[in-house]
Amino acid sequence: MDQKYAHLIFVDCEARGLSPVSGTMTEFGAVHFATDDAFHGVLYRGEPDPENPAVPRVRERLAEPAAVAAEFAEWIRRHTSRPSLVSDNPAFDFMWIAGLFDVAGIPNPFGHSGRRIGDFYAGLTGNWSNTQEWKRWRVTPHDHNPVHDCQGNVEAFRKILQLPGS
Repeated sequence: MDQKYAHLIFVDCEARGLSPVSGTMTEFGAVHFATDDAFHGVLYRGEPDPENPAVPRVRERLAEPAAVAAEFAEWIRRHTSRPSLVSDNPAFDFMWIAGLFDVAGIPNPFGHSGRRIGDFYAGLTGNWSNTQEWKRWRVTPHDHNPVHDCQGNVEAFRKILQLPGS
């Protein structure tokens, strides 16, 4: 894999609530683009809400946020010194990850920003509204297991990078 992508960490969060202020992140996944190495951070046991399977019902706590954040920060450090968070929806995923590091008292390795796959794709196609078509290139099913969802996003992003102009 081209080293210009070695800093990309794809992230997906499963959470319930409007934000980390009033909600709960149950788990998150991350995949390092260059190696396909995956990280699964589990804070609470969750199960799909029958009314909206994309939103987890929060059950018992399985791990302390500080421990999970420290383990995740170390995992990131082993892969890159300047990570970039990439997501299907960084406005959502970034706030939960930033909240995790904040509660743990650990500097956020991602800094203050993230990148959106759909915006990159829209730019390549020259159509600002074309932010969802790229999802057809996911191979791993999008099943709200955050590691699976990251793997599917990585697969699709690899296809995007094969497009003219990328």
